[in-house]
Amino acid sequence: MNGRERSENKMGVMPVNRLLLTMSAPMMAAMLVQAMYNVVDSVFVARLGEDALTAVSLAFPVQNMIIGVGVGTGVGVNAFLSRSLGEKNFSMVSGTAMNGVFLAWLSAAAFTLFGAVGVRAYFLTQTDSPTIAAYGCDYLSIISLFSFGVFNQIMLERLLTSTGKTTLTMAAQMVGALINVVLDPIMIFGLLGCPRLEVAGAAIATVTGQFISAAVALFFNLRYNGEVVLSPRGFRPSLRTIGRIYSVGLPSILMSSLGSVSVYCFNGLLMSFTATATAVFGVYFKLQSFIFMPVFGLNNGLVPIIAYNHGAGKYDRVRLAVNLGMAYATGVMAIGAAAFNLFPRELLLMFGAGAEMLNIGVPALRIIGFHYVFAGVCIVFLSVFQALGRGMASLIVAASRQLLLLLPVAWLLSLAGELSLVWWSFPITEAATLALNLLMWRGLRRTIIDAKGAVHNG
Repeated sequence: MNGRERSENKMGVMPVNRLLLTMSAPMMAAMLVQAMYNVVDSVFVARLGEDALTAVSLAFPVQNMIIGVGVGTGVGVNAFLSRSLGEKNFSMVSGTAMNGVFLAWLSAAAFTLFGAVGVRAYFLTQTDSPTIAAYGCDYLSIISLFSFGVFNQIMLERLLTSTGKTTLTMAAQMVGALINVVLDPIMIFGLLGCPRLEVAGAAIATVTGQFISAAVALFFNLRYNGEVVLSPRGFRPSLRTIGRIYSVGLPSILMSSLGSVSVYCFNGLLMSFTATATAVFGVYFKLQSFIFMPVFGLNNGLVPIIAYNHGAGKYDRVRLAVNLGMAYATGVMAIGAAAFNLFPRELLLMFGAGAEMLNIGVPALRIIGFHYVFAGVCIVFLSVFQALGRGMASLIVAASRQLLLLLPVAWLLSLAGELSLVWWSFPITEAATLALNLLMWRGLRRTIIDAKGAVHNG
C-alpha cells in the first residue's frame, strides 16, 4: 500500500464547518468574479443600445445550456470521483477523470455544430427584428463555435474541486474572468488599436477568457493534482464509467435544459407585452448571478464533501455538512433579497435603463427578489441529492419547477393582461418547490443517512 493510500483526504477528517468554509470560500470568491464579468459584459453591451441588450438576453437560453451540459457532466464526475476517493479506489478516480474529459469534448463538438448551422434559425423563432437577430447571431455563433474552451474549463476545474483543491479552481476561474473584463471594452468599442467589434467583441472576450482558464486548470491538474492521473496513453472510453457519471450528471443536464427551455418560453411570453420586458428579464439574470453564483460556489465545495463522506460511511459528517450548507445559502440569499428590494432603480441604471425599462424593471426586481427567501435552500437540496447519488430526485424537482409550476403559473397570470403580475410566478413557484424538496429530503434522509449511518455506527 503506497503513501497515497495510507493518508486520509482532508474531506474525511477536517472539522466539517472549517472544511466547508475552506473549500467553498475560494469557489464563492471565484464565482463572484465570474458573476462580475457576466454583469460587466452586459453593461458594456447595453451601451450599444437596447436592441443589443435584448439580443444577448435572447441568446441566454443556449448559453445557459452550454454551461449546464458542462456543469452537469462535471457534477457526475465530481460525485463519483470524490466517492471513489472516499472508498480508496484510486484506479476508478483516474478512470472517471479521463472519461469526464472525453465527454466534455463530445459535448463541445455538438455545440460547435449548432454554432455552424443552427444559430440564425434559433433567433428567427424569437424575433422579427433584423437588428436584434443580427446582434444575436454575431454573439451566439462565436460562443457556440468556440465552446471547447468552456467545456474544458469546467471539467478540468471540477477535477481540482473533486480532490479538495478549490483554491486552485478559484485561481483558474479568476484568471479567465479578469481577462474577459479587460478585453470587453477593448473589443466591443475598438480601443487600443483594436477594431470596433460590438457584440461580437463581447463574445470573443468571453471565449478567450474560457480558453485561458482551461489552460491554467490543465496546468494545475498536471502539476498539483497527484490524486488524478490525466494521460491519454492507453485510454479507452468505459461505458460503465460513463453510465455512472451520467446517472448523476444527466439529471443535472436535463435540469439545465429545462431551465433553458423555460427561459426561452418566458422570453416569448414577455415579448408579447414588450421587447423592453425581455431586456429587463435579461438584466435580472445578469444581476441574479451576483447572488446565485456564491451559492453555486458553496455547492461546489459541498458536493465533494458529502460524496466523499457518503463513500466513507461517515454519515454524521454528511448530516452536518447539509445543515451548514443550508444555513450559509440562506444567509447569502437574504442579502440578495434585500438588495433587490432596496436598490432596484440603481441596479437597472447600471445598464443604462431608460424611463420605460425603469417603469417595468423596478417592480419586477422587487417582486422577483422575494423568491430568494426559498431559493437558497432549494439550490442546496438539488446538489445534496446529486452528491448522494440520487440525481433522479433532483430531476423530478427541477422538472416540476420548470414545467408544472413556473411556466403555467406565469401564463395564467399573464391572462390578466398585467405584466407586473407575471413576475409573481417566481416567488409562488419557489415556495411550492421548497415544499417538494422537503418531501424528497425526508425520504432520502431516512433511507440513506439514518439507515446507513446506523449500520456504520453499529
